[in-house]
Amino acid sequence: MDHVSEILVIGSGAAGLTAALNLASRFKVTVLAKGGFNEGSTAWAQGGIAAVLEPGDTFDSHIEDTMIAGAGLNDRATVEFVVENAPKAIARLGELGVPFNTEGNALHLTREGGHSHRRIVHVDDATGWAVQEALLKAAHANPNITLVPDMVVIDLATSRHEERYSGAGNVWGVYAFNRATNRVELFTARATVLATGGAGRTYLFSTAPRGATGDGIAMAWRAGCRISNMEFMQFHPTCLYNLEVKNFLITEAVRGEGGQLKIPGSGYRFMPDFDPRLELAPRDVVARAIDHEIKRLGLDYVHLDISHMGADFVKQHFPMIHARLLGLGIDMTSDPIPVVPAQHYTCGGVVIDRHGRTDLPHLYAAGEVSQSGLHGANRLASNSLLECFVFGEAAADHIAANWGDLAPPPAIRPWDESRVTDSDEEVVIKQNWTEIRRFMWNYVGIVRTTKRLERAARRIAALREEVGDYYGHFRVTPDLIELRNLLESADLIVRSALHRKESRGLHYTLDYPETADDAVDTILVP
Repeated sequence: MDHVSEILVIGSGAAGLTAALNLASRFKVTVLAKGGFNEGSTAWAQGGIAAVLEPGDTFDSHIEDTMIAGAGLNDRATVEFVVENAPKAIARLGELGVPFNTEGNALHLTREGGHSHRRIVHVDDATGWAVQEALLKAAHANPNITLVPDMVVIDLATSRHEERYSGAGNVWGVYAFNRATNRVELFTARATVLATGGAGRTYLFSTAPRGATGDGIAMAWRAGCRISNMEFMQFHPTCLYNLEVKNFLITEAVRGEGGQLKIPGSGYRFMPDFDPRLELAPRDVVARAIDHEIKRLGLDYVHLDISHMGADFVKQHFPMIHARLLGLGIDMTSDPIPVVPAQHYTCGGVVIDRHGRTDLPHLYAAGEVSQSGLHGANRLASNSLLECFVFGEAAADHIAANWGDLAPPPAIRPWDESRVTDSDEEVVIKQNWTEIRRFMWNYVGIVRTTKRLERAARRIAALREEVGDYYGHFRVTPDLIELRNLLESADLIVRSALHRKESRGLHYTLDYPETADDAVDTILVP
């Protein structure tokens, strides 16, 4: 079954819906979601959105904070572009009905690690959910936007898939597996926007939603896009340690409002031993400190304690987290919270320019799937949603301005499954999935060594043969599509990490503990 639209957006989070809404005044847009429309990372974002709105704060200050967090690897022009467009993005979200917290006549601003001012606008401690709801409501109400759920995209349809084969490298849409019918369908368009999120699920512990399997990054790489800076995986320092609840994040703002990190049992506050900024040091510093104490003392977790701030303060500032923890038997107004670092954000991705353009004609990308130059070697808190809005709009603007140059798609070959059969051993997929996540956590985690990275590379090489053989013989399923992309993402992370012979930002290796004088992006070319 073939579907033709003017513009195709892959992903229904902040980046994808922003692009769609900006294009829908002129064009027909189809948005594909992998599962439900609010299962992506946007809905999970607790913290907020960074923007210069406080008297005394300046664009220069926000730019500087971003550059410092990014360990000098950021592209300064991109940082300026995003920071200067932030207040406008917040205003537009307000117009869409996002109920940001206010104080008097102004927006209430909170502060997070790495920021020199209060500049995080938020909706209690569930900002992402409110933003997602507002964007989805606007998208559903727009007659030019068609939202299609439960479409697991397999690969980009490129010039290689044209009925008259071409090596031109144009992207004409995607092949996607329809969960409802168990069939593969072709979606074609003049322009395709990748907004598929990150690759967090390559790790055992992650705050990312289950669908964050690096699909867009892997597909773009296979189609011929350069991928950059995949070694910079951000680990959130404070994910709830609970064997039943795998990925409940305790927002940065808990530390921003006075939360302290302590050793269980002794109650010793350990951040003064690591950094003068204490709990408000950048995330990579805090995550490494926690990792150090856990490994040194053989702990399962450390404690995050904000009970000294008083029950009313805690309940007022963190209503959602307080309620959720109460349901798990933890009262954060009187008890410390057991926390462990977890993979949280993919700073690398598909290389894009200021217009969201990738290396391939007709293909754009925005949000966590991309590497725009904003984050450098470490993302500053609450700059991620901001990037989605600014680049979602930038991609839309470029598509609209250059519409006349975008040719309609030629005839594309349908999906061919004439030589494959139904799988008889799903257990292989589950086994490989678990194995990847475990060795990535153990060998390619917060602290790395060349020996561990080489071990991971050997495992990936062996699995690549196994998964390739499996993919060649059996009909695709959502699990198989994800496994293939997970393995590709893991390979890109390990190759990038082995390439960097220094420690910078989120990439910390015991073999090269010093930071080199020159900041250079890691760029992998297909």
